[in-house]
Amino acid sequence: MKNCKTGCRSGRTVIFTAGMVVLLISLGLESCGTVTELTSTGAQIAGALGVIDAETATAISKSSEAIGKAAEEITPEQEYYIGRAVAANILDRYAIWNSRPALTKYLNEICKTIVINSPRPEIYSGYHVAILDSDEINAFASSGGHILVTRGLIACADSEDALAAVIAHEIGHIQLQHSIKAIKNSRITNALLVTGTSAAGALGNADVKELANIMDESVNEIITTLIDKGYSRDQEFDADTAALALLATAGYEPSSLVTMLQLLERNEGRRAGGLTKTHPSPAQRITNVNKSLPKFKVPDTRVYRTERYGRIR
Repeated sequence: MKNCKTGCRSGRTVIFTAGMVVLLISLGLESCGTVTELTSTGAQIAGALGVIDAETATAISKSSEAIGKAAEEITPEQEYYIGRAVAANILDRYAIWNSRPALTKYLNEICKTIVINSPRPEIYSGYHVAILDSDEINAFASSGGHILVTRGLIACADSEDALAAVIAHEIGHIQLQHSIKAIKNSRITNALLVTGTSAAGALGNADVKELANIMDESVNEIITTLIDKGYSRDQEFDADTAALALLATAGYEPSSLVTMLQLLERNEGRRAGGLTKTHPSPAQRITNVNKSLPKFKVPDTRVYRTERYGRIR
């Protein structure tokens, strides 16, 4: 009976220690390097003292290393290559439209005007706009600086400033690092789930390589989510607010974002899918934009761009 009590106490200690390790990791993601060291060291000490068995100590130690890796800052190079994977996924579904190179060049010039005046004018491989050969009303942005706009969306615009509003919104997503934040959260969540299981001893000697593979699969899942489901409503609202600032700083009329959203609202039911599928409704976005619009006042110079837009149109 004495041995049974000792065994029960030992079992409770293992579960308690494992639970505390996972909690420590969860609470310490903001300073993950320090927490990883403490967790790994603590697990090794606990194993040496016999508080937990060697197998569990090894699993906790290795899992904490995976958490540290998951929360590392993504470099500009990694950001670009992740974005390139997103763009490749999109281009697997849509073809590039090259019939009017002058229009593509025009959109890229608008993009350059916006980004050169932005908080983040340079990224690893620069910003690039391409036109997708689709009547669907849609646009995409990758963390690699790829901005992909459909013919259908361009057809909705009635001025250069309206086109600038579309591009500024996508630049907002890039500069706010929305896709990267989604990928980071996914990597950490999956690593935590694996760590929790490993700490309980269910995975035995699962190594860091296996955990890394799980995180890689998670990244691929997030890429698909970004394409099929779009960003969250809050992220779309934040990108709209960022677009107002980008437009104003570049000298474009910020209210053109409202104008563009109104044009989208008129065309909302005309084409299936697209922005209707992946964005809040234009009405919701207009309401949100109007809250911030009074903060951005610039001289109205749209008349000077009318002729240029007419020539390219």
